[in-house]
Amino acid sequence: MDPLTQGVLGAALSLSASKARQLKVAAALGALSGMAPDLDVLISSSQDPLLFLEFHRQFTHSLLFIPIGSFICALFLHFIFAKRYGLNFRQSWFCCALGYGIHALLDACTSYGTQLLWPISDERFAWNIISVIDPLFTLPLLALVALAIWTHKLKFAHCAMSWLAIYLVFGLVQKERAEAVGWQLAEEREHVPKVLDVKPTLANLLVWKVVYEADDKYYVDAVRVGVEVDIFHGESTAKLDLARDFPWLTHDSQQFKDVARFSRFSNGFLAQDPSNAERIIDVRYSMIPNEFSALWSIELSSLASSDAHVVYVVDRDNSPMARQKFVDMLMAR
Repeated sequence: MDPLTQGVLGAALSLSASKARQLKVAAALGALSGMAPDLDVLISSSQDPLLFLEFHRQFTHSLLFIPIGSFICALFLHFIFAKRYGLNFRQSWFCCALGYGIHALLDACTSYGTQLLWPISDERFAWNIISVIDPLFTLPLLALVALAIWTHKLKFAHCAMSWLAIYLVFGLVQKERAEAVGWQLAEEREHVPKVLDVKPTLANLLVWKVVYEADDKYYVDAVRVGVEVDIFHGESTAKLDLARDFPWLTHDSQQFKDVARFSRFSNGFLAQDPSNAERIIDVRYSMIPNEFSALWSIELSSLASSDAHVVYVVDRDNSPMARQKFVDMLMAR
């Protein structure tokens, strides 16, 4: 989730377990600790463009790292300001642990993938029940946290946590509805999907992206699950085959190793970019959910040296035409 949501949720959880006279400092500890795990974005390399992919949502987001990460937050925050407000170190650590601990679980509810069990397992958990940015989820949380601090009434913090549960359960229901439509689409096409995935689109729980693999191809569609179900049929493309699509790529090259790294990050959902033969796209993400206009990809070069890395490309199509297409789906037009 975005930093604002993580901070607000960390504050809400810390508030709900605090005393009325400590609300402001508890909220601050929870909010700052709730955003702290995303400091892993600072782990990057100008030489290795995929390094940040390996470390984002990795050890700082592991459930096993919560005691350590929250302790580090408490060490800094307690002596910077919390001690002056009458909290002992154990109370500060408790508030930090609540804020820090909820972060990874909320991230796992999105579709990016979070390594909750690192280092025991490098599996990326992605429950796909909420978008990484969703104002309808965040703004009520923010309002309830503000009311709790302003009125010194914990009931508003408890309401914030109730809103969290209600919204995530609604997201789960919507996901199951979209998934059922996806299986129905595959059956109508006489496909037997090897794997089928559904993901919420940006800032809503109405329009979902359906992507599945069948007969060495990927198929994408958009599904709007409101009172009625609307289907926006999409595209198909061949699954990545390195021997066919990049016959010049040697197994001992760094680019080959980078493709394997990108594949782990993408859960194998890779294809050659239909609009650029030098790029490999992650077919799971796009601005328009029934298209293969990928949000990110890697670019290879047959002229690169054997130790050269791939180029990581981010391409967010925010053109008026793309926005209009998405709004039309959202409004069922």
